[in-house]
Amino acid sequence: MGWSSWNAFGTDIDETKILGSAQRIVDSGLAAAGYRYINIDDGWWARRQIPDGRLVIRADRFPSSVKGSTSSFRPFTDKLHAMGLKAGIYSDLGRNTCSQAYSGDDTDLPKGSVLEREVGLYGHIDQDIALYFADWGFDFIKVDGCGLRAYGAASPKVRSGQYRALAPVLDLQSVTRSNIPAVQAEFTQINAALVRNNPDGDFLLSLCVWGAADVRAWGKNFGNLSRTSDDITPSWARLLTNFDSAARRELYAHPGSWNDPDMLYIGKGDFDANHLVEARSHFALWAMLNAPLMIGADLRTMPQPLMDIVGNTDIIAVNQDPAGNQATLAYDADDLEILVKPLASGQKAVAIFNRGLAPMDVDLTAEQLKFRDNAPITLTDLWTKADTTFTNETKLRVAPRETRIFRVQGTRMLAQGIYLSERPGSVNPAVDGVTRPQPDPTIFRSSAGWTGTKGAGERPMYAGWGGARADSTPYGQTMQIAGTPYAAGIGILANSRLEVRNNGYRSLSAQVGVDDSAQDRTHGVTFMIYGDGKLLAKSKPLRWGQPAQALSADVAGVSLIELVVRSTAQVNEQLPVSWGDAALLSPARPD
Repeated sequence: MGWSSWNAFGTDIDETKILGSAQRIVDSGLAAAGYRYINIDDGWWARRQIPDGRLVIRADRFPSSVKGSTSSFRPFTDKLHAMGLKAGIYSDLGRNTCSQAYSGDDTDLPKGSVLEREVGLYGHIDQDIALYFADWGFDFIKVDGCGLRAYGAASPKVRSGQYRALAPVLDLQSVTRSNIPAVQAEFTQINAALVRNNPDGDFLLSLCVWGAADVRAWGKNFGNLSRTSDDITPSWARLLTNFDSAARRELYAHPGSWNDPDMLYIGKGDFDANHLVEARSHFALWAMLNAPLMIGADLRTMPQPLMDIVGNTDIIAVNQDPAGNQATLAYDADDLEILVKPLASGQKAVAIFNRGLAPMDVDLTAEQLKFRDNAPITLTDLWTKADTTFTNETKLRVAPRETRIFRVQGTRMLAQGIYLSERPGSVNPAVDGVTRPQPDPTIFRSSAGWTGTKGAGERPMYAGWGGARADSTPYGQTMQIAGTPYAAGIGILANSRLEVRNNGYRSLSAQVGVDDSAQDRTHGVTFMIYGDGKLLAKSKPLRWGQPAQALSADVAGVSLIELVVRSTAQVNEQLPVSWGDAALLSPARPD
C-alpha cells in the first residue's frame, strides 16, 4: 500500500510534489490505515557518470540530492523514513527506460552522451541495486521492461543514433516471440543483488513486464508484485482489461507475492469525483484481488470523497487480510461477476460486480459462499455498514458499474474441514502443466490502451490460458468427471504439481479423474499425494469417461502437501484433470 508518482505526474516529478503527497498521506490518516510506500517512478535521472557508472539525480527537481560533489537520495529517503513511511525507486531491465522509448519530447529525460543516457539496470545490476538500497536507503524497487522491448536495431531512435541497440527479448503482443529464460535470468540477478544489499530481507521487488513473457505464471517465483497487464488508464474499459488480467489467477498469488493489475487510477477520468460509483468499484475490486493499493493521484488536491474511498478501513482490511487469499470467481459472466474471498477470521468477503450498463437483481446463494444453506448468513455492507441476514439465498440490486462489497458471517459448508479452493493463498501451482503458453481469450480487450484505436485493435496477448484454477477447469468450464459435476476443487492440467501448506489438518481427500472437458480420450493419468516428500497415496491410472476415484491421505504432522498428476500424453495442454471436492479435514486447531 502506498502512493506512486506516475499516474499523477508522469516524468514531470519533483521533490515538492512527492513530499506534498507524502505529507497528506500522513496528515489524512492514510498512513495509519496502511499506506506506507512513497514511490518515485520514471523521470528522476539526470545521467550516468562515465567512467565510474554512478547514477546522478536531477538536482533541479530534487535539490536535497546535492551532497557535496556527489548525488544522493539519502536525505530524501531519510525524510520519508522520519515520517514513518517507506521509499520506492524505479528502474528498467534494459539500458534505457520506457520514457526514453516513448516520450514525445526529451524535457524530463536523461541528458548527455549515448552512454550517459543509459540509466537502466542492464550491465549495472550489482552497482545500481547497491546504490539504491545500501547507499540511498530505498525499500522498494519497480523494475520496468521497456529496455528489453523497445530498442531493437530497427527502432527509429536506435537508427537515429540516440540509443544503442539491444535485441528485444520481450514482446507484449506475442508470448512466442519473448525469450522467457532471458527475462527470468535478469530477475534472478536482481533478486540476488537485493538479498546481498538487504540482509534483513526488508525490501520489495515489483516486476513490471505488463503480463508479457508468460509472467502471469512465473512472476510469483521472482518478485513480491507482478504486473499482469499493460498500463491502466483512467477509463472504465481499461479497468475491465486490467481487472480481468488478474481475476482468474487466484492460485498464482500468495503471501509475499501478489498479482498486480497496476496502480489505482482513482482521481482522474472515469474515476474522478464525478464518478464515485466507478471509483468505489475500482477500489473494491483491487481489494478483493489482493492487488497493491498504490494511489496514483496528486494527493495535495484530491477531493475528500475520493480520500474517503481510498481510506475505507473495512475494505483495506479485506485487502490486507493475513490469510492472503485472493478472491475466487463464484459466478462468472460477461456482465456480472461474484467474487468470494475467505478471510483469516473464518468470515468471507463477497463482491458483486455489475460490469454492464443496466441495473441487475442478483441472486447470492449460500452455495456460492460455501456456507451452509440452513444456517443464518449475515452480510455487512462495507460502504454503508448496514447489516442484513438471510438463509439459503438473497437478492441484491446492483447498479450499472457498481460493486457491492460485504463482509459475510456464516457456517462453513464443511463442518470439520475446508475446501482447498477456500484457501487459494496456501495452494501454489509449482508446475501447472502448461508447456506451450497461449494468450488468455477471456480478458476484456479495450480500445483505451496507450495506442488508442491505431492499428488492428487489441488482440489476446496475455499468456496464461490453461493455468490452474480454483472451482473451475483450466479452460473455464465447470469441473466434471464422468458426468458428475464438482462445485469445489482445483482444476489443472496433467503433468503438474500443486504445493499445499497444511496448517494443522489431519487428512486430505479428493475425487480425482480426467475432466470431461479433456479432448484427449486415450492417455491415462495417475494422481499422487505426497507429504513432506513422501508418497502417501496413489490412484490407479484413470482415463476420460472413467468415474472419479476417491483418494485420501493422512497428513497429520505434514507441513507441505504435494498433489501430483502424471500422464503418458505428449501434449498435455488438452488433458485437464480435476481434484474434485479437494479438502483438508479434521483440523488439529481452528484454521
